[in-house]
Amino acid sequence: MADHLEASVTLPSDPASVSAARAYVVGTLAEWGLPADTEVSDTVRLIISELATNAVQHTFGQSPTFTVGVELDRDEHLRIGVTDSHPRFPRRLPAAVQQDNGRGLVIIRWLTAECGGRLRIRPTREGGKTISIELPWAVPAQPLTTAVQQEP
Repeated sequence: MADHLEASVTLPSDPASVSAARAYVVGTLAEWGLPADTEVSDTVRLIISELATNAVQHTFGQSPTFTVGVELDRDEHLRIGVTDSHPRFPRRLPAAVQQDNGRGLVIIRWLTAECGGRLRIRPTREGGKTISIELPWAVPAQPLTTAVQQEP
């Protein structure tokens, strides 16, 4: 297997792009050997949903697009990140019982830590930011193929 696999897609900052980002990541990981019906895949699906939703909702129209990146290094580390062009970094909001939103990053941090991963937020050269997670890769990364057995 390759030492490094990567894929990315740039999507418009529109609510419909959240499901497109989710489908893109799950499809890419399936090509790399992670079946879509696993607990890890479900966790990644939720994390990318939260990251993409934040990119759409919290950039206040200042980031017309966002980019979803997926990287797999040496069959050991999976990185998934969302980059937008809004300069403001996420802030912790006070927990309010009535609050219907603002918990996305808390959810992402918790899920990432539960999987033994880490979350990073870093600025881009262009003035935006990338929020990424790194998780251990527990599945051998192999493109899905249908093996045909030859009869003797």
